Parts: sequence; C-alpha cells; structure tokens
Amino acid sequence: MRIRKKSPKPSAKRPPLYFIGYRGTAPSTEEVKLLYEREYGVPLAIRHEEGSTESWQATHGPWSAHVVMPLPMSHVAEVMKQLAWEHDLMGAVAPSIVSPRDMPDTVLLAARLARCLTLLSQGTAYDVITQAYVNPTDWQPRTLTSFLLDDHVSIVHDDTSQPDRVWSYSLGLSKFGLDEVEVFMAKGLPDSAAKEMLTESAGELLRAGQSPKVGTALDLPQLRRTIRIRNYRTAAPAGRMLGFRELQTS
Repeated sequence: MRIRKKSPKPSAKRPPLYFIGYRGTAPSTEEVKLLYEREYGVPLAIRHEEGSTESWQATHGPWSAHVVMPLPMSHVAEVMKQLAWEHDLMGAVAPSIVSPRDMPDTVLLAARLARCLTLLSQGTAYDVITQAYVNPTDWQPRTLTSFLLDDHVSIVHDDTSQPDRVWSYSLGLSKFGLDEVEVFMAKGLPDSAAKEMLTESAGELLRAGQSPKVGTALDLPQLRRTIRIRNYRTAAPAGRMLGFRELQTS
C-alpha cells in the first residue's frame, strides 16, 4: 500500500489573517529569516512541520505564527476565484492562539511576516478581516515597537443598509479577539464624526484588552467625551459573521 503525504492546510484553530498571492517560487524560510532580522533587529526562529517544506512556524520571543506557502490548490481554488488578483499561487499566515493579553503582539508578528513574504515574492497580501489588498509598495515600514491602529483596523461607512441612517463600523478588532464597534448616525452628517468616535473607541478596547458589556461607560479622552455601549449584536457585512458593540452617541 502506498502511503500518500498529506497536503499542508491551515488549521481550523488558526484561521488565516493574511493570504499571500504570488507567482513562481515561494521565498525560502532562510530568506524570510534574514529579511525579518534585518528589518526588525531581533532573532526569528523558524521550525518546519515534520515532513513538510511548505508548512512552518515562525517564533519571535513568546509569540508565534504559522505559515503555509503554497497552499494546495484543492483547498483554495474557490477562494482564488473570489480574490481580485491574477496570481497563480497562494499562501497563508495565521497567528497562533494566545491569551487576549498577547494577541496584539502575535497579530503584529503575523503582519510582519506577511510584509516580508510580500516583499520577497513581489506578490500581494490580502487582509482577510479588513478585505484590504496590500502590494509591496503599500506596506509602511514600522519599527519593532510601533503600533498604529490604522495598519490593522479600517472604518467603513454604509449608507444603503437603512433609509435614514448611515451605518459606520470597524473591521479589524476581531483580529485581536475583540468585538467590532459600530454607530448609526443620521444621513447628512459628516462621516468624519463617526470615524473619530469609532477609531478612538477601537483604541480604548485594544488598550483594555476586552469587549465592554452593554451599558458600560467608555471614556474617550482624545475627544473629551464619554460614551456608552448601547447594544450587542452579530452581523456579516464582509461575508463573515462578527460581533458588534453599538456606541450610544447621545
């Protein structure tokens, strides 16, 4: 009886944070290690899964992420059709499952790996949560200690879901194990007001490391105001079911 080698695939416990589309040969783990250490000045340990050159785990300090590159076409053919790119192959980067306290650093590690893989392959990264496409020139160089919310969370405005109100919401907090935030405002008001409130609220949730309960007051010192969590619900604006905490504006 012939024993077939199993094709690598992402674990159901580690949903991909980024897909990497590319052509040709995938970057070697040695290339990834050299670029990462040159860019961020810290050692990166890489360990291949037994019997697989395509699947490996990268570790920096106590944080780790899992990479499969390339993914077998039998698992990603349908996903490839949905993505707006013309790459022949696709890989995936998934953060390891960790406690909420360690989630921001683990997500940062996954993002840095996605950046390195995009630069080395000259391909395109696709942020699964925010649905953003990131080409090599789109990545912003960040130091090891810098964290910018805009790199990981986007604000979306939808004026079609309700006749008299605009639904504004975040996409990206779920990367960190948190619920997204949303607010409904009357049509005709500037989107900037909703964006400021959602951005500051998202930052406070990340600092707290947990989603507040309904009725909880949330201080937004940058805006010099306090808001409350009005409601909790689930919705799938981007095709993925997510939890949302509604902000009370008055």
